[in-house]
Amino acid sequence: MSLPDSSDSVATRRSHDDPPWEDIAKDADFRHLLAAKIKFIAPATVFFLGYYFALPVLVGYAPKLMATPIWGDLNAAYLFALSQFFMAWILAAFYVRAAVGWDRAAVAVLRKFGRK
Repeated sequence: MSLPDSSDSVATRRSHDDPPWEDIAKDADFRHLLAAKIKFIAPATVFFLGYYFALPVLVGYAPKLMATPIWGDLNAAYLFALSQFFMAWILAAFYVRAAVGWDRAAVAVLRKFGRK
């Protein structure tokens, strides 16, 4: 097995059907799309991780609070744990809703460069 020579670079292998990725990366609409995605994804990730790790932290540092009965044998810790399922589905629904807009913006950027 031999290594490819220098003439077999990415630039020479690029087909004529490939989008002009360097130009797209410099485009203002593409940069706006990336900024919009980061504006949603970064805070959503921080919120998710904070909410997720709050349960073990609260159980460890506030066991009396988390053992508080809410309804019958259902205490605050169980309720909080169950709420994480709902939170994950709600966060996923928000993501899907935002992603529809990002997909439209991505198609618009590609069309600007003669794609799709």
